Amino acid sequence: MIACIFPGQGSQAVGMGKALADQFPICAQTFAEADAALGESLSGLIFNGPSEQLTLTANTQPAILTMSVAVWRLLSERGLSPSFFAGHSLGEYSAHVAAGTLAFADAVRLVRHRGRYMQEAVPVGQGAMAAILGLDEAGVTQACLEAAQGDVVSPANINSPGQIVIAGSAAAVARASEYAKQLGAKRAIPLPVSAPFHCALMKPAEERLAPELRAASSRDPRVPVVANVDAEPKRTAADSIEALIKQVSSPVRWENVIQRLASEGVTRYVEVGPGKVLSGLVKKIVPGATILNVEGPDDLVAIEALL
Repeated sequence: MIACIFPGQGSQAVGMGKALADQFPICAQTFAEADAALGESLSGLIFNGPSEQLTLTANTQPAILTMSVAVWRLLSERGLSPSFFAGHSLGEYSAHVAAGTLAFADAVRLVRHRGRYMQEAVPVGQGAMAAILGLDEAGVTQACLEAAQGDVVSPANINSPGQIVIAGSAAAVARASEYAKQLGAKRAIPLPVSAPFHCALMKPAEERLAPELRAASSRDPRVPVVANVDAEPKRTAADSIEALIKQVSSPVRWENVIQRLASEGVTRYVEVGPGKVLSGLVKKIVPGATILNVEGPDDLVAIEALL
């Protein structure tokens, strides 16, 4: 059984998707659709940079979504038909476009707003995120509780065994990082992010995005999408939209998502879009799984073999 998984923020790179757009009309068309949806040349920014513009959250989110959907459409054209979809944070939107829950043009506009609202929820410099390595979820949660002291800090991305990202106010994240080391964490690495995603500080962004998501045209997904918030397969439009709303200020339970896919019988995972971050996480969560990632023309040979 095959699942397609879609990457989130941090996987972007200037030039991503250009080779695909140059070679395959379906990919070129996808980038053109994104430009039309936003009324600007997102594709020009993706293909040519500058990098500091591409890494702004309001640009990164539609950029990764567009690249991922371009790859998915190409794979779909070639006969890839997975049993499940999932995506990490922003990637859950790519998954829902692939599943037919959301129209691509609507999703591009939604994630542009999502990026903007998340950025505006906390003034730059006031929030932070850090990766805690070598400590389990119970230990990280304990470190956050001890460090909070009236501020917000909590697990934000439960990525894989021994890799959990925390988010919150900058001072509380720094305190929690020190507590985590005292509790046995090997390292605590501050992350170069522009906002503290997936924590209670994102509630204002969630409240701004919710009415737009609920107003968007949506359909029941053709293939179930396993959600970040509870690792449950979403099979209706209503459940899918509510999961995307809650996701803004809730932790991304990626380890649970992959465990759920494995329990459903998935043995082969195709990472669809830029980078190999998710492939690395899947290896740690389900050793022995077959993992492929597709981000350029050279990766198609392996997919042909898989099919």
